[in-house]
Amino acid sequence: MIPIRLRTGRGGNRRLSTRILANQLVILALTGVIGFVLFAFAQRAELDRSYEQRALDIARTTAADPQIRQAMGHGGSSSVVQTVAERIRRASGASYVVVIDLHGIRHSHPIRALIGEPVDEPIVVRDGRPHVGADQGATGRSANGKAPLHGPSGALVGEVSVGIPEHDVLGELWHELPTFGLYAATATAIGAAAAYLLARRLKRTTFGLELEEIAGLLQDREAMLHGIREGVVAFDPAGRITVVNDEARRLLGLGTALGSRLEDVLPDGRLRRALDGTLTGTDVSVLTDDHCLAVNRMPVTLHGHELGAVVTVRDRTELIGLLRELDSVRGLTNALRAQQHEFTNRMHTLAGLLDIGEHRSAYDYAIETARSGQALTEAVRRHIGNPLMVGLIVAKTTVAAERGVRIVLTDDSTLGADPPHLRRLLTIVGNLLDNAIDATADAPPADGGRRIRLTLTESDERIVVRVADNGPGIAADRAQSIFEDGWSTRPERGTVRRGLGLALVHRLVQRHSGTITVGEGPGAVFTVVLPLPDTAPAAQGALFTRVLPRGGEGW
Repeated sequence: MIPIRLRTGRGGNRRLSTRILANQLVILALTGVIGFVLFAFAQRAELDRSYEQRALDIARTTAADPQIRQAMGHGGSSSVVQTVAERIRRASGASYVVVIDLHGIRHSHPIRALIGEPVDEPIVVRDGRPHVGADQGATGRSANGKAPLHGPSGALVGEVSVGIPEHDVLGELWHELPTFGLYAATATAIGAAAAYLLARRLKRTTFGLELEEIAGLLQDREAMLHGIREGVVAFDPAGRITVVNDEARRLLGLGTALGSRLEDVLPDGRLRRALDGTLTGTDVSVLTDDHCLAVNRMPVTLHGHELGAVVTVRDRTELIGLLRELDSVRGLTNALRAQQHEFTNRMHTLAGLLDIGEHRSAYDYAIETARSGQALTEAVRRHIGNPLMVGLIVAKTTVAAERGVRIVLTDDSTLGADPPHLRRLLTIVGNLLDNAIDATADAPPADGGRRIRLTLTESDERIVVRVADNGPGIAADRAQSIFEDGWSTRPERGTVRRGLGLALVHRLVQRHSGTITVGEGPGAVFTVVLPLPDTAPAAQGALFTRVLPRGGEGW
């Protein structure tokens, strides 16, 4: 049993669209903040590199000044170097321009007290290349650039260190951040609007249901689909299978069919045509190897939109078998009632002969009457050795006689006491004789009366059954359709479901590698050939062992 959990409320009475919008806004806000912070760090690093390069450019310009090169090449004149360096610092906006000789002694500095004092760090330009980085000097933290200083002869005589104060870098950063903040706010607003529209669309898609309601409906659907004893198959508008419950898998043999189309999981035939809607109507009868099914297809629409279709499948195997057995018993009852009237007439005749003293005539009449019933049975036994088949032919002959039809077993018929395919033969002969009796009884009388010729022959290679009548016959263009489930030229009679007999015969013959053919008129000639040896098991599958009453009588 599938448990069903009860639905409890709507999750704090918050609507699905509200929850989606709130979650999207939180995600957008977090994403915006994280992006803003990452951009700030990235922009700070980019500005640091830019200002370091600017400081290096100032350092190179200072190192290329001829006065500084001349002064430092001849031992260094601090006054000249300081004057030129300060002029360059003020013009460039640097925080400091410091000229240092190879001994680490400063020859210029914004703080005059530090001129002539050694620096703490080593001279890094001895390799002849410029260097950049961050410097924590006497004037504070700065973006620093160091360039090698060459004398007039080209020899390395020192280095020029230039710094740009950090507050310039931060000022540039704070100048750019509001623009990015505007971009982030715009993106957040657009995302919020998109989240709102998405929430509304999801609300329409779910038909106004909340998440808890959707989950509850799914639970209810699963419990219902797998709990009912009726097959259910659902299709989307494209014809793909979206729902198959356990009973449908059992009746139709679909297996794992979800997402597949019918032509991918079922061969062409009446069953597939009933499922895909090619066959219309209610309770469409379909025969499979094991079941007699009633199929109903209902299209599903919502607000004018096609959502697909739902097909229900009911197993009517037992019901059809019982109905046909009931109709068979009813037919035999009518035949017995007619025979009772005939027997009463004979008894009245016999009593009348005795009343008038014609004792000899009464005796002869009684003997003749007794022998007439045995003659039919003995005539059949001369050709048929199996008692079940004899009983079936005699019963059908009696029923046919009451409807004005004569069944004749041909002289070339021969069947042993234990023939192969016995159960199949009982089904085939019973169905073919029933169809022939129905067709012939309602037809205009032909020359020689309404007659059915039955031939049963058994050889080492095959068993042949031939039933020929002198009824209206089968049109050439209907020779194949007569074997489809539900095909019949006659209306329903009582509880009998028309159009199943020939379909059963056809399916039964095909399952055992036999053939069935229909001859053209006058009348109809059905010929069935079953090959030997009989390699199939004695029990002929669920449908034929359950539906056929007592081995085929009545069909």
